[in-house]
Parts: sequence; structure tokens; C-alpha cells
Amino acid sequence: MTGEPARVRQMWHLLEPLHAVLYYAPEAFEEAAALGYGTEERWTSYFAWRAAPLGAVDAPEVVRTFHSFAPAMVDRYVPAVWAAAGPDAVLAARLRAVDRSYRALFGDRVEGPRFAEAAALARRAAEATTPGVLGALGPANSALPWPDAPHLALWHAATVLREHRGDGHIAALAGAGLDPVESLVSFAAVGAARPEVFASRGWGEEEWGAARRRLQERGLLAADGTATEAGRELRAKVELRTDEEAAAPWRALGEEGRVRLAELLGEPWLETIGSGMLPGENTLGIGKV
Repeated sequence: MTGEPARVRQMWHLLEPLHAVLYYAPEAFEEAAALGYGTEERWTSYFAWRAAPLGAVDAPEVVRTFHSFAPAMVDRYVPAVWAAAGPDAVLAARLRAVDRSYRALFGDRVEGPRFAEAAALARRAAEATTPGVLGALGPANSALPWPDAPHLALWHAATVLREHRGDGHIAALAGAGLDPVESLVSFAAVGAARPEVFASRGWGEEEWGAARRRLQERGLLAADGTATEAGRELRAKVELRTDEEAAAPWRALGEEGRVRLAELLGEPWLETIGSGMLPGENTLGIGKV
């Protein structure tokens, strides 16, 4: 892949780990515990952190906007998360979590000129996002106030940009005729991650098997569960359309700004990946697509 889609995808790969510390950092789990959330697993805080910009939404809204989670799994956490803490309290706590996590990862550099420059560039890109076709997480995060501290503004920009991309990805999957579980099965089939990794989304063996059969009937999956040529072509089209839907912010920033931001993100990206905090294999296909 070359040209604009490759550049757009590169920026996603660079920004996604900087966003994802919220779901894995020890400091984030400490903030979640202070709100009253259990921390034996990450899903209680995950659904709270990610859904809070939408308000105290119910389970069907989370199923729709998050897209890939089984309804039965969402029901276990939503709306129960709002009984422990309301969305405003969660939003304040997630900024505290990111502040502490970034300071633990990057030290005093969060106060330095490189973070300030990166935050300004990322904010310019994030402010050029447009609403997704089917999703709401991009606009909901865009509507939140911008944090004053540069490292928090950088994280907020990364969040707006990744949720904007996610909204476009949902539109691309719908355009390809892939329902939520079929989206995961087809992604596993092209090697984005092992099927076991996608079990975290809560789909049962029967649901996963039924989706495989539907994709086989469409000629998208072989008998062994790997993608056929048609299946690979369809997924490639989905990823390309996702890149196209996510391109507007980077066009607005301009090539010089994008290249400079990529340069500034290189060191914190390496340190975040090198920390071992994030899983090496993930449902987003980072590093695989």
C-alpha cells in the first residue's frame, strides 16, 4: 500500500498506542478503583472510560457504537458502570489516569517543547474531523473540552482521531455487508490476530461458527477458516475505505505537519510499545494491517 492511505494508516499506528494506555496502565486501574470499579479484569473500566463521552448510555447504544462486542457481554457491564460513577466523574478520572500514566512513561518530558509541539499539531488534525456515518464516538469526543496540559491535549487528540477512524471503519464494514461478528471472523481470517484473541469480544463458539458458515457461503472463507482470495480482497477494500474516511484530518494538517508529527511521536511510541504494557497481539490488527 502506498500514497495517502499508507500515510493515514501510519498515523493511526503511531497514535493508537498513545491512546490505549488508558486501558492498560496501572495508574488507570488505580483511578478506576478509586471510582469504585473492580479491577480484577479490565472490562468494567474499559466500558466506562470509552463510553463516558456519550453520557450515561444504555447497553444497546454501546453495542451500536462499539460495534464489535457481543450484546450479552455489554449487558454485563452497561448500564451498571454508571451506578458506581456518572460520566462526568469518569471523564475527570480518565484525564487523571492519562496524566499519571504519561508521567510514569515519559517523565518530565511531558512538560517539554516536543510534547507541546506534538499536541498542537495533533489538535489541528483532530479539529478537522468530520462525523462518522454510523458511529458517534468521534463526535462525542470532539465535543469535550480540550485539556490545557499539552500531554493531555495530545492524548485527547489521539482519542478523537482514533474514534473518528473507528466510526468510518464501522461504515466501511456495513458497506461490505459484514455484521459485527462477521467483521471479526473475516479479520481473523486474513491474519490480523488469532481467533482466540477475538474471544475477548464475547461472542460464543456457536455465534462464531455461524458467522464462519455465512462467510463461507459468500465465498469469503475457506473450509479451514482462512480467507479466500475474495475474502482478502473484501477486507482490503474495507481497510482502504477506512483510510479514506480517516484522511480529512491529515489533509487539513498538511504533509509537512504530518511528517513533523510522525517524527515527534516516534520516541514516545517506542517507549510505550517497549514498556510491555500493551498486548503484543490485538483485535485492531496494529502491525498486521
